[in-house]
Formats: sequence, C-alpha cells, structure tokens
Amino acid sequence: MAQVVVQVNDRPYTMQCPDGEEDHLRDLARLLDSEVQRIKRSVGSVGDIRILVMSGLMVADRLSEAIKRVEELEEQVRSLRESRNLAQQQTKDIEQRFADRLDKASERLDIIARDLAK
Repeated sequence: MAQVVVQVNDRPYTMQCPDGEEDHLRDLARLLDSEVQRIKRSVGSVGDIRILVMSGLMVADRLSEAIKRVEELEEQVRSLRESRNLAQQQTKDIEQRFADRLDKASERLDIIARDLAK
C-alpha cells in the first residue's frame, strides 16, 4: 500500500491506496477540495465536518446523475442493437426474396430462350 498526502480544505491528510493508484487518489482529493472551496465561497465557513459532508453530498449527487445518464445511454445502446439486428434480419429476408425472384426469372428466361431456339 502506498501513502499519499492530499490537501482538502487547506489541510493535509495522509491516505493509503493500492500501489499505482496515487495519482488517481490525488485527482479525487482535488475534486473533493474544489467542491469544498465552491461551497465555502457560497455559504462561508460553517465548520470542517459540515463542509465536508456538504461537499461529499454534492459529489455524490453528481455521481448519481452520471450513473443515471450511463444507464440511459446503456438502454439506448440496447435499443439501437435491437434495431440493428432487426434491420439486418430484414435485409437478409429481402436479399433471399430477391434471390428467389432472380432464380425464377432466370428459369423463365431459359424456357423462353429454348422456345425461341425451336
């Protein structure tokens, strides 16, 4: 486990994370700190715990909205795949009908050609 010192609300916090995840942890801390700073500008200093809870809730709200959007997009992808599969099947059906008609037309032309050759 790696140790990383992150700054949130102008205070250092030593955190542990899996090796190789240090930069990601720093990015997360910057995200939380930016939310803390935004809330402080909006409501002023209301205590560390309250600001951190408010910031956590704001980040959680953004995450919740992102999850909903991902679910909507996944549903759109499923719908598009179903539409594509249906269109592919319809195309195969049309191709088969066209091939059948071409075969019948070819047979008729053979019959006509034989009749004309007599």
